[in-house]
Amino acid sequence: MKTISKNISAFFSVSAIVLASSTVAAQDMSITVTNLTQGLHFTPIITAAHTSENHIFMVGGVSTPELQAMAEGGDISGLVSMLSNADANISENPAAGLLAPGTSTTYALNNDDSNTHLSMTTMVLPSNDGFVGLDSWNIPTEAGTYTIMLNAYDAGTEANNELVNGGGAPGVLGIPAAPSGGAGTGGVGVTDTESNTTIHIHRGNIGDDDAAGGKSDLNNSIHRWLNPVAKLTVIVQ
Repeated sequence: MKTISKNISAFFSVSAIVLASSTVAAQDMSITVTNLTQGLHFTPIITAAHTSENHIFMVGGVSTPELQAMAEGGDISGLVSMLSNADANISENPAAGLLAPGTSTTYALNNDDSNTHLSMTTMVLPSNDGFVGLDSWNIPTEAGTYTIMLNAYDAGTEANNELVNGGGAPGVLGIPAAPSGGAGTGGVGVTDTESNTTIHIHRGNIGDDDAAGGKSDLNNSIHRWLNPVAKLTVIVQ
């Protein structure tokens, strides 16, 4: 079996409310992703159940090209291909587009016995290369409802210049769009270099209040965030 590249990690706190004591075999799941932010959208979501040795990212690791494409432009096609080659059970784009602030999407993930771990990721928009991530969570063998709080990570692949210029292709510096509105123009850029090129906790957008200049095109009263940014509710059936 092909091993998924060891990149991205999500750290989270887990609380479990066990609704039944019966042990399950195939661990079919109903999953709900909730956007907890005030002014950020999530791009198409990818969720997968896979074997224990596989990861789609690990904190402290270097991003793969497939992860970079997702984190900079929301393109999950490369990750779908990687996961498919690893015989993962996949759900892709359950919200059928962007997941707006304060909203949720619920979907089923049918699983088999060999895939014992769960991963999920989605780009934070607007950001240069920020993403929400869950890395290889051990799927419980007890039926019940489990809640996982998810942080935002920096893929380490692009400087966080915070300029909205339609960028999004790997290697093209900039932010594709700010769908929540409130973005300015004419910023000179917060930075054009980053010292940490590995996957790490995102510092959040800095932003400013100058809609016609300043350093950032992002609005510091709309586009900033603190972790956690998402809630994952997993019902193991």
